[in-house]
Amino acid sequence: MTEDDLHAAFHSAPAARRPATFGAFKEAIQTERPAPVALPTVADLARDAAAIDWPGVVGERISHWAAGHFDQGQALWASGRTDGTYAAWRVVATRDLTPEIAGLTGFARHVAEAPPKAEDAIIDCVAQLGLPRAALDSYFHRLLASLGGWSQLARHRLWQAELGGGSDASVTDLLAIRLIWEVALLRHFGAALAPQWQATRAAYAEPVCACPEDIIDALLQEAVERAAQRRLDALLTRRAPLPATPGRPTLQMAFCIDVRSEVFRRALESLDTGIRTLGFAGFFGLGIGHRRFASDIVEARLPVLLSPGVFTCAGEATPAVAKAELAARITARAHRAWGRFKLAAISSFAFVEATGPLYVAKLLRDGLGLTRNSAPEYLAPRPMQGLDLPTKMTMAMRVLKAMSLTAGFARLVLLAGHGASAVNNPHASALNCGACGGYSGEVNARLLASLLNDPEVRAGLVERGVIIPDDTLFLAALHDTTTDDVTIYAGDHPSPTHAEDIVRAERWLTSAGVLARGERALRLPRAQRARDILHRARNWAELRPEWALAGCQAFIAAPRSRTAGLDLAGRAFLHDYDWRRDEGFGVLELILTAPVVVASWISLQYYGSTVAPDVFGAGNKLLHNVTGGIGVVEGNGGPLRAGLPWQSVHDGERLTHEPLRLSVLIEAPREAAAGLLERHPEVRALFDNRWLHLLTLNEEGRVAWRYTGDLGWENSLRGTDGKTEPQPHADAGPGHSHSMVPGGLEVTS
Repeated sequence: MTEDDLHAAFHSAPAARRPATFGAFKEAIQTERPAPVALPTVADLARDAAAIDWPGVVGERISHWAAGHFDQGQALWASGRTDGTYAAWRVVATRDLTPEIAGLTGFARHVAEAPPKAEDAIIDCVAQLGLPRAALDSYFHRLLASLGGWSQLARHRLWQAELGGGSDASVTDLLAIRLIWEVALLRHFGAALAPQWQATRAAYAEPVCACPEDIIDALLQEAVERAAQRRLDALLTRRAPLPATPGRPTLQMAFCIDVRSEVFRRALESLDTGIRTLGFAGFFGLGIGHRRFASDIVEARLPVLLSPGVFTCAGEATPAVAKAELAARITARAHRAWGRFKLAAISSFAFVEATGPLYVAKLLRDGLGLTRNSAPEYLAPRPMQGLDLPTKMTMAMRVLKAMSLTAGFARLVLLAGHGASAVNNPHASALNCGACGGYSGEVNARLLASLLNDPEVRAGLVERGVIIPDDTLFLAALHDTTTDDVTIYAGDHPSPTHAEDIVRAERWLTSAGVLARGERALRLPRAQRARDILHRARNWAELRPEWALAGCQAFIAAPRSRTAGLDLAGRAFLHDYDWRRDEGFGVLELILTAPVVVASWISLQYYGSTVAPDVFGAGNKLLHNVTGGIGVVEGNGGPLRAGLPWQSVHDGERLTHEPLRLSVLIEAPREAAAGLLERHPEVRALFDNRWLHLLTLNEEGRVAWRYTGDLGWENSLRGTDGKTEPQPHADAGPGHSHSMVPGGLEVTS
């Protein structure tokens, strides 16, 4: 970060909401800010008054109950209640003596006397706490945040219900539960808390605004992000021209835009000038709900903001497959029954005494990292049934256009989904494909390959201007991001005439895997060479089988020629996009409204888990226990932990993820991007509220325009001193400026 970066950040903020001079800003940087302190709850005040950890007691009792109530199949004894979250809690709380033992006498009676409906209980509690209307938003948010992942799970249930046109009251019910605890504590401690609680109520009623320390932090955050953008711009500008390769590509391979693919794509392209790689969201534009072999669970293998439109299952509908599926189901049920027998109250101790020595071999195998990884599903997904030919052609055309792959096809085109092999890892879905809803991407890739190999679909595409040569074969592949091994599903579409092409591709992929593992080994703790990577995926005690998306900081939508050959260090989402082929900018609209949104979630998850790990992170992976089949807690209870474990962003000595808000770079006319933001206010809000940066690239691949919010832009190339001038727009009056600090606190003048 240079002084020019500090200057740019300083002048990007309104004059009324920054230090008086740049010198004052630099002086403020040197001053250590005090740690922020949240406004207390009644439980916090009671802790200070009685020297008893009442926030811990409250969190532990609610979490202990919530783990059983929200259980998704892990508990041996499910609660079985269906009359609502609040009602289910009252039944348990009126019989729970733990609060009484801790010193909160009369708590069970207090719960029994509470209103039977959550909404009435909230109204009653607000009155007893004496909360003014202005304090409710902040106070309610504070209480729900104190429950950690349980309130987030409840909000997720509401969101899921709303997708189907329904509703879910779990959030409101949890708020009522937490308020009842507050009232009980206030009643118990009475006058001892009165002065502090009166001042706290007034503080909650104050509007939320940025303090001077927040402003300095926001300017520093802006400066370090501008520094990263400047370095990226310099890298793009220094790109050497690619050597000309006339004729047909020797291999084309589409990868997910995931940052881990950048390392492998660069390694693969270095092996032969005829290799071309593409970047596209890993669900390959197919919104499917998939049922695995011998499973009744439908997995939504698409971005979670979308709903499946096509449903598939594994294996052809043949008697042999049906017989194998039945056998697999019987075996799975036997395993589940055996597992429950081992954990049952009547048999668990006797089981350990009698059979414990028999598990020595398994413990040794797991401890030495000899456990086999679960293999990808071997049965090809059944081709999409019930779709007519025009629908299939429309799907194929849409995907090919979105991939900017409508001409120049190679003989062999590989479509690589990605997944991760790891054992004993509750956060395994965070290593898989975000665009596939946390699942691996081979199913989508295999379905798309079948679609593009369909002779009728190809014939129909010719009428729409896309001619796929007769000798072009599409095959699916799976890129294992933990081991950098690639599996080609050649058996899905046997083609003896392509045998040599496949063998050559496999040889290239093997070599690229060695190169990628060698690069990744330099970043992973306790890994010195490429072969160390393979062992990590099998080791049940390995805390960091891979870094996943740690380090992500940019999303680039541009032709591959802009980034080919550049070492982006596995920090950029790379989406192939050529705006000259995008009539009406429909593909750009898709990119901004789907892949960019998913990338923003990933970026913000890593950001929050890094800068505020106690609130937004999952804590120490060494202490995790899975609860309810939902998530993890630290130790034997407490709040459900969301976000990422500390080991996913920290290597034991320093952060491995640099907490930067994602910079979205798009090579397209600024006017096109502005028009799409105006049409999609929910996407525009991500940039207006400064959760993301938006920049456009010019014809030379340089950063030309920066979005400043409220549909305003500034020219990044104007001037030679690194300073920029804001570009006025229709809504901007004289002297108008607009900025945001992290967290969405608006700074405006």
